[in-house]
Amino acid sequence: MPNKKLVDQFQNDGFVVIENALSESQLSSVKKDLGVWVEESKKHAQPFGEIMDGRPRFDIEPVTHTAEKPALRRITSPAEISEGCLNVVKDNRALDIVTQFFGPNIKHWGNKINLKLPSSGTEVRFHQDFPFEPHSNEDIVTVLFFLDDVTLENGPLEVVPGTHKGPLYSLWHNDVFTGAVSEEVELENKSKAVSCYGKAGSACLMHSKLLHGSAANNSSVARCLYIVSYSAEDAVSLVPNPLPSKLDGMIVRGKQTGKVRCTNYSVELPEYPKEVSFFGQQDKTKNM
Repeated sequence: MPNKKLVDQFQNDGFVVIENALSESQLSSVKKDLGVWVEESKKHAQPFGEIMDGRPRFDIEPVTHTAEKPALRRITSPAEISEGCLNVVKDNRALDIVTQFFGPNIKHWGNKINLKLPSSGTEVRFHQDFPFEPHSNEDIVTVLFFLDDVTLENGPLEVVPGTHKGPLYSLWHNDVFTGAVSEEVELENKSKAVSCYGKAGSACLMHSKLLHGSAANNSSVARCLYIVSYSAEDAVSLVPNPLPSKLDGMIVRGKQTGKVRCTNYSVELPEYPKEVSFFGQQDKTKNM
């Protein structure tokens, strides 16, 4: 049965938070693989592994990472190397709700794990996802699965309700693609932001145009998110996927229609990342 309350909230605010988006077995499986990857990162001083375009799959915080206090911060396309992650991409409770937002035909765009390990210092400047992933229409949602209990202390996602209805802000500054909005836009909106928190297994479903960011985790408790992006099947990408994967475009609900639906909007095209991950792009703001 359609959940009108969730649909209305998503349309009005640009996000919803739900409990039990993952089953206990799904959560356990993903966290088991994540634990292995964190252990592996202790052996490395630089990003490691490899994705389709040759960039490293595993990104580490360049300043704070040590073997004693690992600061692994991004795993790109883990569903390519983990059955547990692939299972989540293909089927989860949040995905059932996405069909209520965008219709019965849904495809996968990308997946990643963002980690904020204790005292790692990783933070996310405010931005919108859509300028990284412009499509022929705007029916794109980012589902952020909580792999740990998310609290107000361990760097929760902060979203600015309603901003998905507003302008697409530039992520380019002084001819550099920083992956972040200007300081002026961030200051103007940050006071309106609300924090998204909840138990492990919960999820935040966030419209791709919603303005969001998060502070560093200065607690002793990890805050890790498995992030999966879905789009309406008739939304066609206008740029190469910055997280290239053999799973790009996989139909996860409904069917392939062979149709393209276009909406009228204008957006600056992103720069294809040379850096290991999104965090490397945002690191450029520290030098501006």
